[in-house]
Amino acid sequence: MTRPRIGVSVSRRTGWIVFPLMALNVFLGGGRAIRWQSLDDVDLSAVDGVLIGGGDDISPTLYDGDLTLSARLDPDRDHLEKTILTEAFDQGLPILGICRGSQMLNVVLGGSLHQDAFPFYGSDYYRTVLPRRCVEVEEDSRLAQITGGNTMNVNALHRQAVDRLGDGLRVAARDSRGMVQAIERVADPFAVGVQWHPEHLFYAKPHRALFAALVTAARAYRRDAPQLRRLDKKLSMGGKILGTSR
Repeated sequence: MTRPRIGVSVSRRTGWIVFPLMALNVFLGGGRAIRWQSLDDVDLSAVDGVLIGGGDDISPTLYDGDLTLSARLDPDRDHLEKTILTEAFDQGLPILGICRGSQMLNVVLGGSLHQDAFPFYGSDYYRTVLPRRCVEVEEDSRLAQITGGNTMNVNALHRQAVDRLGDGLRVAARDSRGMVQAIERVADPFAVGVQWHPEHLFYAKPHRALFAALVTAARAYRRDAPQLRRLDKKLSMGGKILGTSR
């Protein structure tokens, strides 16, 4: 069986380092990763799912925030990933967001961010790829079903975090200080965002399971998408015949 294809967005600056690790995790989950680092690379009709990876801060202009001097921005990547996510939602593609990707998922759906989350929550700021932070997973969440537990040990490489939730999202996990560590859509299509970097923790089954869940959703999308496109075409043609628009 052909592996589902997953479009993976990465930074022009660091993509050469990040993408191989993302591709490994997607492969372990049963998929095949396709690298996207500019709009010229992007073809959503050629993939079955989308993975938005980590990187620089998201510009506060996207959510009416205030620019801070410490922010490190990448406007081109903001535009790239906003475009990808908007079109992916329109097409019903499954989505996994990692760190910055989780934040962008929230912003595209109308949410906002804490630009410097650690002082807001009174948490110690540290950066490590090691799983030194414990998060509490909501029992009835999709994330709990995927990872199989109510707590997870995760790493921390972020500065920003979700503040106001975007439309159709819920909190799936928080840390001990209340900082949002995971979000998810309340209804299909599949869309989950995690604040940590599971690609560095592929030796642990719960973190590998996130990539496997995306690939499983992508496989279902690939199976169902042709039928949905035919139905959409019939509805469009019906609207034209009746002189109405959809």
